[in-house]
Amino acid sequence: MIAVRQAGPGDAAGIVRLRGVMLASMDGTEPPPGPWQEAARQVLRDRLGGPEATMAVFVVDAPDRPGLLAACATGTIDLRLGSPGNPTGRTGYVFNVVTEPGYRRRGYARACLAALLDWYRERGVGRVDLRASAEGEPLYRSLGFVDVSGPTLRLRLPAS
Repeated sequence: MIAVRQAGPGDAAGIVRLRGVMLASMDGTEPPPGPWQEAARQVLRDRLGGPEATMAVFVVDAPDRPGLLAACATGTIDLRLGSPGNPTGRTGYVFNVVTEPGYRRRGYARACLAALLDWYRERGVGRVDLRASAEGEPLYRSLGFVDVSGPTLRLRLPAS
């Protein structure tokens, strides 16, 4: 049995460290340290916990290294206008699903993601979206995620 727990503000540093692991695996290089790390830690400290939280992170602690997070899955809830396919408009977005390399292939990411999906269900979220890496796609498909139509577009706005 894998022990998954919901992260709190005190886990912010470990979650951001794992985010660096994920970014390195996606980009092929370690992300440089910088202000992004403190900004991410502050978002986590501000948004985790509380009954009305719209962000949650589920984690697995490293079994042989106290204080180290082995895996996590992060999600947010966005309230959009309702539609026939999602009457409440409550939409989940999953991101930052990552396992420390030495702990991979043990089911930790699956356990974190399953807990996150339960969290969404408990809050009446009708739709959950994510962007899958090639490495993560089999896991997401095995949990019921499917392709959707339509292109994804992005605009980067300069800071004012």
